[in-house]
Amino acid sequence: MAFSAVRSLALGATRRAAFRIAPPAAFVRPAVVPALQSNVRSYITVQKFDRDEVLSMLDEYHATVMSANWADYLVLVYNGPFWEAELEKLTSVVQPYLHEPAVGAKFSEVQEMMDVLYQCEDVRDHINELAELATRASGFMGTGFAAEEKVENAMDHAKLCADTYQKILDKHPSFKPKIEQTIGHGLAILRSKHKFKFGSMHRYFF
Repeated sequence: MAFSAVRSLALGATRRAAFRIAPPAAFVRPAVVPALQSNVRSYITVQKFDRDEVLSMLDEYHATVMSANWADYLVLVYNGPFWEAELEKLTSVVQPYLHEPAVGAKFSEVQEMMDVLYQCEDVRDHINELAELATRASGFMGTGFAAEEKVENAMDHAKLCADTYQKILDKHPSFKPKIEQTIGHGLAILRSKHKFKFGSMHRYFF
């Protein structure tokens, strides 16, 4: 009795196992293959700024850059990448409000400020290189010992820097203090090593 019961259970289990292993075709559910699979999950975020916030950000950015010492190359090296990243952010944030006169004018002022900064930085770097070469050409502590070669066309370089200085002043008169801080002061230093004339040379007592 017990044996036949066990046998019946075994047969039933075998039939159920066989049914699970090889079910009829009618019961086979087709596998659903996704049309497109991607291992990369997209991340989307949206930041909204109202008009007053955008104006405040522009004012703060303008004040930060304008109050920096453009003549100090370390200040530009340390802060330049952060200023550029912030300007890229501001460029996208300000787009919905560019049609407004106040926002559009402030953003144009910020763009002009950065253009002047890059121009002043380039000219001042070139002036610093000319001054450094003039110092090396004078030898060890100006004694002529171990002196390097002089720049033969130093006058041409000085004249080009002075002409560029005047052009930037004429094109961006509202940024004259920063232009004087960088290029004007640099030309005065260069004139102490190599005599030449430029528009505001007497302002620096040379």
